[in-house]
Amino acid sequence: MKHFIIGTAGHVDHGKTALVKAITGTDTDRLREEKERGISIELGFASLLLPGGHRAGIVDVPGHERFIKNMLAGVGGIDLVLLIIAADEGVMPQTREHLDIIQLLQVDKGVVVLTKIDLVDSEWLELVREEVRGFLAETALAEAPLVAVSSVTGEGFPELLAAIEKVAREVKPKSVEGPVRLPVDRVFSVTGFGTVVTGTLLAGVLRVGEQVEILPQGVLTRVRSLQVHGEKEETAGAGQRVAVNLAGVDVEQVSRGSVVARYKSLVPSHYLDVRLFLLKSAGKNLRNRARVRFYLGTKEALGRVKLLDFEELEPGGRAYAQLELEENVVAAKGDPFVIRSYSPMRTIGGGLVIDPAPRKHKRFRPEVIAALSIMEKGSPEDLLEQYLINAATPNGLNEIAGGTGLLDDEINQTICRLIEQRKVRKVSGEGRDYFMAEVVYRKWAGEITGLLNTYHRDFPLREGYPKEELRSRRFPALNNKVFQFVLQNMEREGILQNFPQTLALPSFIPQPAPDQAELIKQVEQQINESGFQPPFWSEVCKKAGLKDALAQEALQYLLKQGVLVKLGDDLYFHRDALAEARRRVAAYLAEKGELSVGETRDLLGTSRKFTLPLLEYFDRAKLTRRVGDKRLPGKTS
Repeated sequence: MKHFIIGTAGHVDHGKTALVKAITGTDTDRLREEKERGISIELGFASLLLPGGHRAGIVDVPGHERFIKNMLAGVGGIDLVLLIIAADEGVMPQTREHLDIIQLLQVDKGVVVLTKIDLVDSEWLELVREEVRGFLAETALAEAPLVAVSSVTGEGFPELLAAIEKVAREVKPKSVEGPVRLPVDRVFSVTGFGTVVTGTLLAGVLRVGEQVEILPQGVLTRVRSLQVHGEKEETAGAGQRVAVNLAGVDVEQVSRGSVVARYKSLVPSHYLDVRLFLLKSAGKNLRNRARVRFYLGTKEALGRVKLLDFEELEPGGRAYAQLELEENVVAAKGDPFVIRSYSPMRTIGGGLVIDPAPRKHKRFRPEVIAALSIMEKGSPEDLLEQYLINAATPNGLNEIAGGTGLLDDEINQTICRLIEQRKVRKVSGEGRDYFMAEVVYRKWAGEITGLLNTYHRDFPLREGYPKEELRSRRFPALNNKVFQFVLQNMEREGILQNFPQTLALPSFIPQPAPDQAELIKQVEQQINESGFQPPFWSEVCKKAGLKDALAQEALQYLLKQGVLVKLGDDLYFHRDALAEARRRVAAYLAEKGELSVGETRDLLGTSRKFTLPLLEYFDRAKLTRRVGDKRLPGKTS
């Protein structure tokens, strides 16, 4: 069954709420202030059973100029609009602004309803009909059915329901194939159940027990229960009004403007790349960096408009822009939005999201405009490849769906084609697949190779470039786990050596530079010739003339190569001396069965200062084991 949402629109006191009550039996004015003032302030909700058996959700919006932001929070997910105009007043300011808004949001299906016909005569009603048709002549509702009704007498309501049902057949159903996305328009707590959110499900299928994410807060939760039209359900599909009971979430953790979404399918961002349209009625040019009020779904945010290819945008004009918002918002490619002037507050334009999480752009860059054009109008292959080129990191299928607006099946098919064409690279690990543009992968490989070349030249004694240092400096936005998967892929291709902590070029072997080799040879010889009484490392460096930086490099190199073995602070034995000491101690224990510190000292011809560290080392190596003051044979590994 097709699901759809009907929204009201129109000037204050033109009878929107009375009409909804007449066709549904539900009074959507639930606040005491609304009852006292006789106007809608907040969003109201009802369900409508049409004559043919379809049930639609209805969102009743306030008409007063002061509550336009509440109106905008309600119309973001509607499929069909009831544009309501009172017959005794005709077209009024908020009629015009509401019509601008629903057109900016690309709602092109609707019914025009003339209300309060019991207050006018037939001649006046005909004049209003003509005025309304003229007003709608160049709009999306130019051909919409026009029905006259009276909520007092009931006249015209059978015709209205028939018109709604007829137009509803033309509504294109929302996709249930994409990732779940539910903009939140109400949040409240129910005793014994906890936090409940409501909204219009824009995409996907929501299921009881499913793990979801509240964005932009980043709160993970689970769907405890669902209601659609007041009835408990196990699933809810795109196009339905849904109440969702969320497990383990406090009311303070979610608010109007939040989005309930499939985990990692959307990325909150302060920036949005958009195609912007300025209404002809805007009255004046929109300047670059103008501060505006931004509305998307149920979210309102302040921000500035960075025009990417114009200094100013004239009324009626279109431009590519980057919106710089003062807080994180959650969007998907293709989402419609509205902007209002900061002061005075009035609707001046809107448009479509092209990239929901872009990098910051510089203005008047041909390559930026070309990329946006591809993302706006290109084929699925063009769109997906450009998205991955723009992405700061490899993306999973969930992220690609949110960033491109493509459906899951379409993404899978497109990625397969792009991999075959060697335009996209798959990077896998721990049972997950990530994807990146081949040009980006090759660019990274080139940059890493260049950095390793420089590093090996500057530090020839080191095993390689520390991986975490490379990631944090060059790829800070890249998750460490995904970074490891990329490096593993590059190692398989022979681009680099991937050690546990470091990276190196495939052919690189740590070795001293010519000017270092002689100094290191002197150091090694000095320690080796000292046998079982080696000088402390600081003394060795002083005698050889090793500076601090090179001294540390040389020490780490000799330890890594196994030439030196650390026995204590500043105390290092040459491997040959250590091997000889091991041989003598093992032979003595085999003959005598036990060994004291003094006997070891005499056996090696050294002093107690070196004997104790040696025996402790042999204890750790399990050549010996200490029992009282004696050493007995240990368990050799």
